Amino acid sequence: MKKLFISLLLATSALAEVRTETIAVPMRDGIKLATDIYRYNAAGKAPVVLMRTPYDRTKAKGSAERWANAGYIFIAQDCRGTRGSEGVMAPYNNEGQDGYDTIEWITRQPWCSGRVGMMGGSYVGAVQWQAAAENPPGLAAIAPQATWSSFYRNLYLGGSVRLALISGWIAGNTAKPEGMKPADMSEALMRLPLSDVDEAIGWPMAWLDAFLTHPEPDGFWTRLDLTSRLPDLQLPALHVVGYCDYFSRESVGNFMIMQKQAHDPKTRQQQRLILGPWDHGSVGKTKVAEVEFGPEAAVDTFALQVDWFDRHLKQDTAAQAKPFPPVRYFSMGDNVWHDAQTWPPEDFTSTSFYLHSNGKANTRKGNGRITREAATQDETPDTFRADPANPTPSNPITEERPIKAAVWGPVDQSATEDRDDVLVYTSEPMTTPLTFAGNAEAKLHVSTDTTDADWAVKLIDVHPDGFAQNMARGILRGRYRASLLKPELMQPGQVYEITVDLGPVAATIAKGHQLRVDISGADFPLYDRNPNTAEGITSSKTAIATEQVHHKPGALSRIVLPVK
Repeated sequence: MKKLFISLLLATSALAEVRTETIAVPMRDGIKLATDIYRYNAAGKAPVVLMRTPYDRTKAKGSAERWANAGYIFIAQDCRGTRGSEGVMAPYNNEGQDGYDTIEWITRQPWCSGRVGMMGGSYVGAVQWQAAAENPPGLAAIAPQATWSSFYRNLYLGGSVRLALISGWIAGNTAKPEGMKPADMSEALMRLPLSDVDEAIGWPMAWLDAFLTHPEPDGFWTRLDLTSRLPDLQLPALHVVGYCDYFSRESVGNFMIMQKQAHDPKTRQQQRLILGPWDHGSVGKTKVAEVEFGPEAAVDTFALQVDWFDRHLKQDTAAQAKPFPPVRYFSMGDNVWHDAQTWPPEDFTSTSFYLHSNGKANTRKGNGRITREAATQDETPDTFRADPANPTPSNPITEERPIKAAVWGPVDQSATEDRDDVLVYTSEPMTTPLTFAGNAEAKLHVSTDTTDADWAVKLIDVHPDGFAQNMARGILRGRYRASLLKPELMQPGQVYEITVDLGPVAATIAKGHQLRVDISGADFPLYDRNPNTAEGITSSKTAIATEQVHHKPGALSRIVLPVK
């Protein structure tokens, strides 16, 4: 008992010795960045965990002390032009070189062991890839959570822009006139022309204008497209993201590139992906939007990171001796974790689920059906009208959840499915569970009477009580059907085959549940409305598009799922 008391006393004393030192670290152009260093007074050399953030480095104090207690020196730094750092904030513009300069400075310090890791999510995750692409000396491992390696693909999907996301983020991270309060975001997001959204919010936002005026992945985005450089890296990476995160495709894609394309064989073996049911703000939690996934969904991301850095920064032999599965993914519905060697997991087969109707799939009360059998005779196409003045909402709109509060996570889609501008296709109740894991997509045969139109698709699990849980979603702007870089207008009345990427997903549709697909002309405001005129963001002109989905021999619209 006496020895235990002494041990506890020493541990408490050690924790009390964690001290913070704030230093202005100079960058290559003379700009100084506010940097907090957390370490024990009596500590010698130790590996360093670095977090670079635009969201106030001082908020990391609690996490920093945990890292110090785990045997690391923790460094939190304000990105250029934010909080205590000098310079001007231009989103992601300087993060690669500033990350390099910071890591180079760290490795010169007498307390650094020479090995540095980086951690954090979203913006704080992207700066890790940006620094890594510069190959700074001493960067030995990263732990990017829910982030990108191509900034264009952060903002755009299928040619449609994540409007609410970028408008809200830039409004919160740009200087506003003194005393100015932003206008109601629900009204601002409805502003046309799209180029006036910043003015509708309340003040000019140059970066928002720049992002919106480059809807194709042209040279404007080159400096912030690191994807082609990932295979050159020799860097262990812990990738963490959720299916409902708007960065799910990017994060999973980064893992796939590093595991399958890295030029260094050892690097391929040093990649790990944790893929859960979460959205952007709920990583590691059990409840996501309106769905409780149970205690199994909980993940201690700090423990994952400590284990990762023990392996690669401390080079702890005990940690390195523990095998880890390259992929650990959560299956929604049955709510269990699975291990796999890669993503998509092996032993799953791409399986088509065909859409059928008698021409009246509108609303969940219509006659839209899903079966594994393809149509053998002509079926009447389904028709809906996509009105930019009344776009199909991303979630059912309520007093508690107005347009501006749309979420990416699972919510009951039933009310939206009562709209006539939504086509709803539903299977019979499952007699045996349907399990799938991998990247889902919709292959649709479509037409419209306008020169452009959108097709937004949701993959849904319908519970016996009617709760319609969205599991995956995607969107494609018609003029980008063949190429994101070289758009082609649609010919009114012509039938095109399009592919809508639904992203990574793993689920089990339980016995008694139903598989459902919703198709509409908008997913607003998570994605911007298509005016259906192809006149660009400076035009206020709109047109109501009469859109069709065809399902007949030679034009078999279907959902493709990787089925067990």
